[in-house]
Amino acid sequence: MERDKQQKISRGTFLVAAPQLKDPNFRQTVVLICEHGNGGSLGLVINRRTDQHIAEILPQAAGLHEKAGFVYVGGPVQKDNLLVLHRMGREVPESRPIFDGVCLGGDLVALEEAFIQGEEDGLVRVYMGYAGWAPGQLQFELATGSWLVLPADMKMVFARDPLPIWPTILRAQGGAFTLYATMPPDPALN
Repeated sequence: MERDKQQKISRGTFLVAAPQLKDPNFRQTVVLICEHGNGGSLGLVINRRTDQHIAEILPQAAGLHEKAGFVYVGGPVQKDNLLVLHRMGREVPESRPIFDGVCLGGDLVALEEAFIQGEEDGLVRVYMGYAGWAPGQLQFELATGSWLVLPADMKMVFARDPLPIWPTILRAQGGAFTLYATMPPDPALN
C-alpha cells in the first residue's frame, strides 16, 4: 500500500502492524481505533484472545457469558480495566459509537438485558486493557512505517477466530505484503 494513499486515522479505522514492527505488545496486531484527537489515541487490539472466559473475569455479568465468550487483550495499558465493544440492534445507554453500529462501553446492565431478552444479532467482545498513544506519538510511529491505516471491518472485529486477521489483511494489500503474511508470530521460528 502506498503511503500517500493511506487513510487518515480516525475513530473506526484499523492500525495494522507493519511486518517490521517488533514491539511484542503490537507485533502482528490489528488495532481498532476507538478515540483519536489532540489528547492522543485509544484503541483495542482485536486479534489477541486470551484463554480466560468472561465468566471467570465477570461472573456477575451472567447475561454476557454465552455471547462474549473469551476475553481479549485490548492492549498493554491498564490491563485490569475491562472495556466492552458491541454491536446491538438497539441503543445501549452511555455507549460511544465507533463505526457501523459498533459501540464502546455503555450501561452493562442494559447490555446484559438486551442479550437476556433475545438480542440474537448482538455481538460483544470484552477486552482487558487498551492501547494508548500520547499526543503526537502515533503520528511519529506512522512516519517510521510502523503501521498501515485501513478502514475498520466489522466482520473482522467480531471474527470467530482472531488469529488469521493480521495475515488476511496483509495478503489483501498485495505485493510484498503477501509474503509477510506467512511470517510466524515469533521471528525466531522463521
